[in-house]
Amino acid sequence: MTADLRSLDLPALGAYLADKIPGLTGGLRVDFVDGGRSNLTYAVHAGDRSWALRRPPFGTIAPSANDIHREFRVTAALAGSTVPVAAPVLYCADPAVIGAPFSLAAWVDGVVIRDPGQLAVLAPSTVRAVGHSMIDLLLRLHSVAPASVGLDAFGRPEGFLLRQVHRWKRQWDVVATRSSADADELHRRLAAAVPPQSAPGIVHGDFRLDNIIYSADLSGAAALLDWEMATIGDPLTDLGLLLVYTDPVCAPVLPHGCPVTGSDHFPTRDELVAGYAAGTSRDLTQLTFYEALGYYKLAVIAEGVHRRFVEGMTVGSGFETVGGAVPGLLAAGLARLGG
Repeated sequence: MTADLRSLDLPALGAYLADKIPGLTGGLRVDFVDGGRSNLTYAVHAGDRSWALRRPPFGTIAPSANDIHREFRVTAALAGSTVPVAAPVLYCADPAVIGAPFSLAAWVDGVVIRDPGQLAVLAPSTVRAVGHSMIDLLLRLHSVAPASVGLDAFGRPEGFLLRQVHRWKRQWDVVATRSSADADELHRRLAAAVPPQSAPGIVHGDFRLDNIIYSADLSGAAALLDWEMATIGDPLTDLGLLLVYTDPVCAPVLPHGCPVTGSDHFPTRDELVAGYAAGTSRDLTQLTFYEALGYYKLAVIAEGVHRRFVEGMTVGSGFETVGGAVPGLLAAGLARLGG
């Protein structure tokens, strides 16, 4: 499936938005924003106004995945907090408008670091500042009390880690295109190694460098994007997954490779952990479990993307490499658990 905007009925979308957005006049211009691997993003323009439209992907979707309303709800709650988000505009649950539920958010100008080459040309001090600012942003998110932004009922923190382990096994069973002894073994070992949970907090669910829009001068984050897996649970799952994304084994999953590998000056794993530890009282002694869970989660996500690619349901480019990452991700998860 190509990114020719066939998924959007522009007259229907224009009529819907004209009814919902005061002062909207004239026709819409829509561009597909390439680079995502799950929910689809479009830039919607009307006159001098622009928004980001998000809708689920095509093809087989695992249960509870690609939740557009979840994204909208959590960004609406965090708007105005210390965590920068793209201001939500509206959510449409009616699939009749464009063929699926969708959300609309304010367009945020800035820089997204997707390609390792973007870091390679930066001064070492800038690269290090970008890495440490990621940790600062993650700490800010994890310091927000869910009840303070109306998200106290957003998730079920009790038993969160074990549910995550079993949830990703169920997702694997839905999307798998192959049998995998490593997938079965990693699930078994994770279930047997669940540590006591960290204090509940807001979990982003996919915290990585290319889900952050930076200001033009890279001095700080302008918006944290892609909240489709956000919940209330153990925030250390975000740290574990962030560390996974520093491993080159992830490169085939991401649109342009692993962006943090573009410079030798990006903070190392241990430096990222030390930065987080300096800003939290959470116990990090079981961090290898969270990393292993991150490898398992990303392997399942990659398998789901691969399945949609095999079904001919992906939109954009670069999907042919994603499935090849799955065995390495599963092996890396097992290695983090000592085997």
